[in-house]
Amino acid sequence: MDSEDELGQALDAVGPRLRALRKQRETTLAELSGATGISVSTLSRLESGARRPTLELLLPLARAHGVTLDELVGAPPTGDPRIHLRPVTFNGMTMLPLTRRAGGIQAYKMILPGVSTPNEPDPQVHEGYEWIYILNGRLRLVLGEHDLELAPGEAAEFDTRVPHWFDAAGPETVEFLSLFGRQGQRAHLRARSTGSDRREEPGD
Repeated sequence: MDSEDELGQALDAVGPRLRALRKQRETTLAELSGATGISVSTLSRLESGARRPTLELLLPLARAHGVTLDELVGAPPTGDPRIHLRPVTFNGMTMLPLTRRAGGIQAYKMILPGVSTPNEPDPQVHEGYEWIYILNGRLRLVLGEHDLELAPGEAAEFDTRVPHWFDAAGPETVEFLSLFGRQGQRAHLRARSTGSDRREEPGD
């Protein structure tokens, strides 16, 4: 079985796993929707398998259920205290989890392939707060009405309830670190737009 078939099987198993977790915690779809910002109809389609999960949907769901992301996509716990990175790929983006414990801030290394022509932004929203730090390449971040470009060494923080989307800003592969936390957790980081303006936190 090749890696693409394995990924497909893992994603197909997410729906039943999501439903089992919700039933185990005696949580209704409406309550889960309020905790994640994901609509009841989308949650229902995810659980039934009518909609294939994406990273933007799995992040808040893993947090709401108190499990790690790789547990949602079928990576069994080994009992080994060492972190065994299990890359997960969604829509061309590869994600390597750097933390294994549920709750608190989740850390990931993300890899985006370069693009020859810009892709059309498709902003998403969900509960949480995110920080990103660019390691290599240039990242295009669409955040609300802002269209930003981040270079290596730059970072950004944002409330994920604000419509957001990111992709490579050019043909070069982009590598960046992503920290995802619940609402209320913030860091003092900055983002620079494609122009000369720089947004800073008050007091920076």
